[in-house]
Amino acid sequence: MDELAKRAIEVLYGNDRGTWTRPSPRLYPHQWSWDAGFVAMGWAQLDPMRAIAELWSLLRGQWSTGMIPQIVFDLNVARGVYEPGPNSWGTVRHAPPGAATSGICQPPIHAIALARVREVASTRGSATLREVDGAIVDLYPRLERWHRWLRTARDPDGTGLITILHPWESGLDNSPRWDRPLSAVEPDEVDDLPRPDLTYVTDPGERPTNGEYQRYRYLVDRLVAVDHDQEKAMANHPFRVADVFFSAILAAADDALEELAAIAGRPEAAAAHREDADRTRAALDAAWDDELQACLDQDRITGRAIRSDTIGGFAPLVSGCALDRSAVLVDRLLGPTYAGADGLAWPLPLTTAVTDPRFDKKGYWRGPQWPPITWLLWRGLRRAGHHRTADHLRSTAIEQLRDTGCTEYVEPFSGDALGSPSQSWTAAVALDWLSVDP
Repeated sequence: MDELAKRAIEVLYGNDRGTWTRPSPRLYPHQWSWDAGFVAMGWAQLDPMRAIAELWSLLRGQWSTGMIPQIVFDLNVARGVYEPGPNSWGTVRHAPPGAATSGICQPPIHAIALARVREVASTRGSATLREVDGAIVDLYPRLERWHRWLRTARDPDGTGLITILHPWESGLDNSPRWDRPLSAVEPDEVDDLPRPDLTYVTDPGERPTNGEYQRYRYLVDRLVAVDHDQEKAMANHPFRVADVFFSAILAAADDALEELAAIAGRPEAAAAHREDADRTRAALDAAWDDELQACLDQDRITGRAIRSDTIGGFAPLVSGCALDRSAVLVDRLLGPTYAGADGLAWPLPLTTAVTDPRFDKKGYWRGPQWPPITWLLWRGLRRAGHHRTADHLRSTAIEQLRDTGCTEYVEPFSGDALGSPSQSWTAAVALDWLSVDP
């Protein structure tokens, strides 16, 4: 067996909790939403029905509104191991009976994951495919409700762009994309909040700052104060940003739902998913900045675009875009500010351009390379027909993983493994990449 595959399988089984998977052994002891989507794609390579179980386990926390929460908490984990824990969110009235969840969401990768699980199942024989297709009949309505919630609660005006109410919802927690809108958030009190994450990652330079965490916790408190009323939050919450990368993932997921609708016995729903995806692609095109040659997030409070040179600018590659736009983005991705920067250990996408003044080679989402982000770009490149670039990205990413192992993220110049070791979603994308014929 390939040595990387062996290591990745060991990570998944090491983090396996039976029907769901911890993102890592210590730092992330619960089930995270978009991690679970990637993890399902990894499990699909071993057992497609175990992948289905991963998605069902996440959906045990889905709210009646359709929202899939960012975290479904493991109530067997001791209090204080992860903060903010289940008691901090005020979600008892909203979470399903027997489940404890956070009160925010994360990028909607789940339909993409389910479509990938089915693709893998189709290579495993008719019996496996029938099992997965049977699960899709039941999963599809849950995912359709999730997408509908995003497109109503978080885009009530039908702009095509989804508004996030917390940097954690983006999945790219402390990206420079959020610096300006977050700087306007003024907590009423500054508390000495517990930071269990610094117990597991001892270099604070690899994690968000205390100031960022104080604002993160304040934003949680503000959502609790309105009892997670989305209409109130969309009107008055102190952090409201139309997130182009999140929206791009939703567009790609709508494309996946269009394909899954027929399998679920709902072919009449396909057109609506296609229309939703196309509306978002049009909105991303309108958010294009000619000077930066990037797609920019929009601050819903000030009405201004957020000028930052980060991986978020490549959103059209994730969603699918016109060939001329994708060609520009490929040139940027491979150019001297991203994967072509001088001195990189591996020529892979950075999360922030080296020329952005806020670039930080070790700072969580402020510069390091993250395999799941590379996977999203790789998938978008393949679907856009940039096969040579996609294949190069994949082979280079595999080379990196053979050296670093299934780490959370990678310092791009030294090649050092950073963050939490034995990261499940990294193991998952490794298994998925290894399954693809070059």
